[in-house]
Amino acid sequence: MATLLLIVKWVLLVRLRSTVAAALGALTLVLAIPGSASAATGDFLYQYKDKLGTVTPGALADPQSGVCLNLPELLSDGEPAFSPSNFTDATATVFAEADCDGDTYYVMNPGKKLGSAPKLRSVIFS
Repeated sequence: MATLLLIVKWVLLVRLRSTVAAALGALTLVLAIPGSASAATGDFLYQYKDKLGTVTPGALADPQSGVCLNLPELLSDGEPAFSPSNFTDATATVFAEADCDGDTYYVMNPGKKLGSAPKLRSVIFS
């Protein structure tokens, strides 16, 4: 009887080791796979004046989420963009200053359009 009890304990210990090894292997795989960058799906539209003063449409297609995006056409000291429209599936927060800085910002839910009054230079999606 004591021998049978010893064999049962040994089998349970071997199974426990196998289970722990499999769990650690799975955890290692999960930690080894880098997280993919998330992105909003859709277009964020706006308008800006080019060097000649002509109103020109601008767009960010499937913009990255969680990262401040300066509007590429506004890298110089020109006028800020205006008339933003958020046709993405994410909330957009638009800022009047570059680098998502400053006290002036607007939160735009998906599908929201703002008129020409709000000025923007950068946006972040969440």
